[in-house]
Amino acid sequence: MIKLMIVEDHELFRTGINNILAKFDNIEVVAETSNGEDAIRLARQLEPDVILMDVGLPGLSGLETTERILKTQSDIRVIVLTAHAEPPLPARLLDIGASGYLTKGASADELVSAVQAVHRGERYIGSEIAQQLALSLLPGTPASPFQDLTGRELEVTLMLIQGMKANSIGEVLKLSPKTVATHKYRIYDKVGVRNEVELLRLAIRYGLFKPEV
Repeated sequence: MIKLMIVEDHELFRTGINNILAKFDNIEVVAETSNGEDAIRLARQLEPDVILMDVGLPGLSGLETTERILKTQSDIRVIVLTAHAEPPLPARLLDIGASGYLTKGASADELVSAVQAVHRGERYIGSEIAQQLALSLLPGTPASPFQDLTGRELEVTLMLIQGMKANSIGEVLKLSPKTVATHKYRIYDKVGVRNEVELLRLAIRYGLFKPEV
């Protein structure tokens, strides 16, 4: 039996995943949550085999949540399920130990195949993600300006483009407002923007943020 946890802030999407997985006798959804803090606690408490993780969670993002869980529970298999196919997120998440990466446009069959594959100890990269990763390695392909950010800077970027302020980011990441401000201006300098509005526009342009339609 594969014990699975869903970490996704959209209830409708969680319900859809539950309905898909309910048809399989060898997969049991042991927990679902809408935020990273609860995901870390539940992972410690329930020790699921596989976690389906959304990147764009409110507060602590899927990137930071995945990293924190895998630091202490490296045997858990995390499949990132998100709207973000573009670099640098897929490569960064795979680097920190995620076992799979799918876009939210993946079919039900592909989702189940991914769960079963990572449970066997394999990696599973959705076709759209694999194509983006391959393209990013081709000579002459314009690099994402976010590619040179450190893991912490990328985490702060994901929070800034959600509209979070320095104090709130500091509370979530356990950093002082001064340290958050230092990260923020270093990010601005690296990606070539002057303020949060320009940062958001750049994030949308390179697929790091997709506005709700």
